[in-house]
Amino acid sequence: MSEREKMAAGEWYCCLDGELEALRQLARNAVHQHNTMLPDERGSMAPALAALLAKAPADAFIEAPFHCSYGVNITLGSRVYLNAGCTILDSGTVVVGDRSMLGPGVHIYCAEHHKDVALRKAGIEMARPVVIGEDVWIGGGAIILGVSVGDGAIVGAGAVVTKDVPAGATVTGNPARIHGRT
Repeated sequence: MSEREKMAAGEWYCCLDGELEALRQLARNAVHQHNTMLPDERGSMAPALAALLAKAPADAFIEAPFHCSYGVNITLGSRVYLNAGCTILDSGTVVVGDRSMLGPGVHIYCAEHHKDVALRKAGIEMARPVVIGEDVWIGGGAIILGVSVGDGAIVGAGAVVTKDVPAGATVTGNPARIHGRT
């Protein structure tokens, strides 16, 4: 099984693999195009970035600057909006549901690095998927770590989300805790 296949299967894999580095380089090039194009030319997202993502409908909008590690693991729903400075480290699948909005500087991290220092030095990590439901609002500067965020939930600005968020819940803080339901 290749390192890419292990990554996709949620198993421990080596991120220093040549195939994975080549995929990251494709993503760097697409992100560079997106971040450097004039807004009138770029539209909702640069052509190279739209082609790289697993799914990106024409009405999904990504502000610049934007960063992702692979891109091929990102699926955006209809009318998704990612504000400036969003970073998605998509070693695992990342799904953002219809009409969800991510504020400026939101970070999504899928990688879990190994706790054993020797294995961590060797680039061993595991990818955890992130699923953001429909009609979710994630405030600026929030960090989402390998979890699911249910439909209609609100993640407060600056929250660090380490556990799944139920549909309709509002979470804030570090670590994020439920503070209400819609």
